[in-house]
Amino acid sequence: MIICENSRAFIAVLLAVTRMDAWPVLVNARLSAREIDEIRNHCGARRLIYTTSVSHHAREHAKRHGAIITETAGLGPLGLGPLNENVQPEPVDPNPAHRIAALIYTSGTTGLPKGVMLTHTNVLFIAAVSARIRSLTPEDRLYGVLPMSHAVGLSVVLLGSLLSGATLYLSPRFDPVAALAALDRDRLTIMLGAPAMFSLLADYAKLKGLQSVRAPALRIISSSGAPLHASLKSEVEKLFALALHNGYGVTECSPTIAQAQVEAPRRDTSVGRVLPGVEVRLMGAQGRPVPDGEVGELHVRGPNVMKGYYRAPEETAAAIDRDGWFNTRDLARLEEGNLFIVGRTKELIVRFGFNVYPAEVEAVLNACPGVVRSAVIGRTLKEDGNEEVVAFIERSPDSSLAVADLAAHAQKHLAPYKHPSQFIFVPAMPLTPTGKVVKDELAKMAAEMANTS
Repeated sequence: MIICENSRAFIAVLLAVTRMDAWPVLVNARLSAREIDEIRNHCGARRLIYTTSVSHHAREHAKRHGAIITETAGLGPLGLGPLNENVQPEPVDPNPAHRIAALIYTSGTTGLPKGVMLTHTNVLFIAAVSARIRSLTPEDRLYGVLPMSHAVGLSVVLLGSLLSGATLYLSPRFDPVAALAALDRDRLTIMLGAPAMFSLLADYAKLKGLQSVRAPALRIISSSGAPLHASLKSEVEKLFALALHNGYGVTECSPTIAQAQVEAPRRDTSVGRVLPGVEVRLMGAQGRPVPDGEVGELHVRGPNVMKGYYRAPEETAAAIDRDGWFNTRDLARLEEGNLFIVGRTKELIVRFGFNVYPAEVEAVLNACPGVVRSAVIGRTLKEDGNEEVVAFIERSPDSSLAVADLAAHAQKHLAPYKHPSQFIFVPAMPLTPTGKVVKDELAKMAAEMANTS
């Protein structure tokens, strides 16, 4: 298990672990102690390694776990956790292509972590296709700021660069000042990011009165990880004098499913064409395919689809059918071969390019003293299309629980991007006859409050 932020040390450890036929469990060091420990307990890692040289979060986790900080030649200090002698080794697949290249955890709809098993075939397929559609060469210089503990950073940015012989400029975290300096100084040619990252760049440009940015070698900017709002796309394109390409994927698909073509930039917010070698189908309410132009639930099949969820055969069977089709539970439509994502059939919230599952946040809030029940929803921000987390709280009658108490509790037990932006106290939750919270009513309430604020 590698508790990390982007660094040369992380890449070296990742490649070393895969060379040993061990499974690298990739974990963002910015997760909370609870989240880190849940993943550790579920995967039963034999050893935990921490990129302490670039991440104070990793140093804190290393200290908490009793890891030893050792100086590693050429890589600087690394945290090395104690050996877990109780590990039950996984069998090594006789076919190297089918062995696990990365185990990446996403919080399940039940609030419990789910380990997505991505094979070498999965990640290398996406790396090769992503590099090819962007025509990457050894002359390219990529900005490596997307977290490589997540699928886009791993497959598209890291492995795509390595396969192409391109140069990768690593950054453990995004800062608009540093990013603009790097574009100019290092003559970066490609910058891939989430909508929230481009929104921060646009906000910084407004603050400084910049009408354009200096990026003399930049040829591609591309967004993925969350819905791209049309107004943000237009704003960024004016700032860079380049098309902001859009893409779409999910961790279970390593992650890319569709990507706008560089040679055919889109004026709308389509996520482009389905990747070569990947199949999609859109299914209607009766489980039948829908025609082009109509909305259906998006199913995917191809070399990018995960092996399954670790130690979760029932969830795997529910997600991937016998014919290999993975159900994204996203709603989409196809128009002349171009894919448009129009909504979700699940409650997933996408914030700053990261997935937030309401059940996980609710489980944490329900554990706070004084909380009878919580309900978490997402609310789209008008300015950039990003989503914020809104939490409704029903307090016990004698509780003096305040917003500050809830915020402190969330800060302690959740990663920053999962923190609710707003806590709303309600005297009682709207419930169905079976006791389920009616979130549609809460969503209307949240929207009305946003409109009147």
